[in-house]
Amino acid sequence: MTRHPLSLARLAALAASLACAAPAVAQEIPTIGVPTNDPVIKRIYQEGMQNSQAYKLAQVLMDSIGPRLTGSPANRSANDWLVKTYTSWGIPAKNEKYGTWRDWTRGQSRVELTQPRVRTLEATQLAWSPATPAGGVTGEVVNLPVYGAALDSAGFSRWLGSVRGKFVLMSFPQPTCRPDASWQTWATPEIYQAMQANRDTAVQQWRARLTAMGVNARSLASQLDAAGVAGVLTNTWSRGWGVDKIFSARTERAPSFDVSCEDYSLLARLAQNDQHPVVRAVAESRLAPQEAPVYNTIATVRGSEKPDEYVMLSAHLDSWDGGSGATDNGTGTIIMLEAMRILRAAYPQPKRTILAGHWSGEEEGDIGSSAYAADHPEVLKGLQVLLNQDNGTGNIDRVVTVGFLDAPEHFAKWMSQMPEDVWRGVTLEFPGYAHDESTDSDAFACRNAPGFFLNSADWDYNDYTWHTNRDTFDKISFDVIRRSATYIAMLAYEASEDSTMLGRERRVPALSASTGREIPAPRCGTPPRSYKESLTRRR
Repeated sequence: MTRHPLSLARLAALAASLACAAPAVAQEIPTIGVPTNDPVIKRIYQEGMQNSQAYKLAQVLMDSIGPRLTGSPANRSANDWLVKTYTSWGIPAKNEKYGTWRDWTRGQSRVELTQPRVRTLEATQLAWSPATPAGGVTGEVVNLPVYGAALDSAGFSRWLGSVRGKFVLMSFPQPTCRPDASWQTWATPEIYQAMQANRDTAVQQWRARLTAMGVNARSLASQLDAAGVAGVLTNTWSRGWGVDKIFSARTERAPSFDVSCEDYSLLARLAQNDQHPVVRAVAESRLAPQEAPVYNTIATVRGSEKPDEYVMLSAHLDSWDGGSGATDNGTGTIIMLEAMRILRAAYPQPKRTILAGHWSGEEEGDIGSSAYAADHPEVLKGLQVLLNQDNGTGNIDRVVTVGFLDAPEHFAKWMSQMPEDVWRGVTLEFPGYAHDESTDSDAFACRNAPGFFLNSADWDYNDYTWHTNRDTFDKISFDVIRRSATYIAMLAYEASEDSTMLGRERRVPALSASTGREIPAPRCGTPPRSYKESLTRRR
C-alpha cells in the first residue's frame, strides 16, 4: 500500500479517533522517519548492520545444536549455550526452571517398502513416538476401511480386530502431490478446476466415511495402538513440493511415522488395489522413564535509573524436530540474541531494565512464557513494552498493537528517530488481530500488559517451513535478520529512554483477521507445569 508521511500530532489524533468507535476493520497506520544525529542510534546501526554476528550464532544453534523439542537434551543444550553466549558478552543470564517434561531423544529411523517392490520411503518418526524393537518390525500395510462396503461404528470395531501386526494408513491420501501453484501455472483453467473438484469430492467422501464409522481423528491413533498394530503411518502434507508438517505421535506402544505425500499415496494405492504392500520400519528413539526440568533462559541488563521498569525482547527457543527449527523459531531467537549483543555494545547502561526471554514449551501451548508471566508479577507491573517475534525469516512488516490505544503514537515516535532503511515497510496495525496470531506475547497481553507481536512477511513460511521437514538453516535470509535485529535494538533503546510509560488503561477489542469482527481480549489460562499434566488436559 502507498504510505504518506504524517506529523506525530496528526498520527496521535488518528489513533485517538480510531478509539472513539468500535472499528469494523483494522487500520494500518503509516510510520515516519528522519535521518538521526543520535549517537546511540548511530552506534546501534553500525553494530547491527556492519558488525552482525547473526550468521555465526545461527549456524551453531541450527546446525550444531539442531532442533529443540521441549524436554529434549538439545533443548537444554540450547538453554546452556544461550547462557554461555550472554555471559561471554558480559550480560547476566540464567536458566529459570518452570516445570518438568518427558525427555525424548530422536535416533535413526527409516521405513522401507519390501513388497511388491523394493523402495526406501521418505519417512520421519514423529516426536515422542515409541521405538521399534531392535532390528525393526515388518508388516503388511492396510488402509482404513474407507473403501468398499460401508461400515458403521460396530463394523469399525470389528475391523479393529483384524489389524494386529499390521501398519495402518490413517490419513487422507492426496490424489496429487503437485502444489496448486504448479497446476495453475501449467494446466488449463478447466483442468485445474476439475482437479480441485475431484480432490474436494474425495476429501468430503473420506470424512463422511469416518463420521459414519464413528471415528474421531484425535483418538484414532490410540485406538489403533490398543488394537495391536505394528505401526501407524500418517501424512500431513504442507501443500508444497516435498514438504510435510511433522508433529507428535499419539501412540504409547506402536511407532508412528509421517510418510511423504508421494510415498504415502503410493502405499495407499497399493493397498487399495489389493497389491499387499509390506514395509519394514526401524525407529531408534529413546523416551526417558522420568520427567526432567525444563527452563526458560532469561538475560538481564539492569536499568541505571528505572530498574523496576522493563523493556523485554522475547522469542521461543523450542521447536518441532522434523527439520532444524530454523524459521520457527531459531530466527526469532537469533534476532533477540543479536539485538541484546548490539545493545550491550552501543547502549550498555539503559535507563530501564532490558530483559530477553527465550521461552520453551511454546509448541505445546505457550507454556514457558505463560509460566514466566505468572511467576513474575513485578515484570508485568513495570512493563514498558514487550517485543515478540515468531514467524519466520521474512522482513518485519507489521507491529500488531492488540488494542492498546497508546501504542501507535509511542511506536511512531520511537521509529521516527531511526534511519528510514531500518523501518521501511513496517506498518502499525491497530487494533490488531490478537487471536488470529496467538503467540508468546499473548501470555502478557492477556494480562493487560503491553506485549506486541512483530509480524514477518510470509516468505512461503506457512507452506514450506512452518513446522515442516524443510525448516532448515538454508532457508534463512541473513540480510533480513540483520536488519530486524537492528530495528528491534533501536526500538528497545527508544522505549528505554522514553520519558513516559506506554499506557495500558485505554484499550479496545482486537479484530478477527477472517471476519473483521470484534473479538475479546485473550484470556490467560493456568499453564501446565509437567508433561503428565499436559497429557491429562489434552485428553
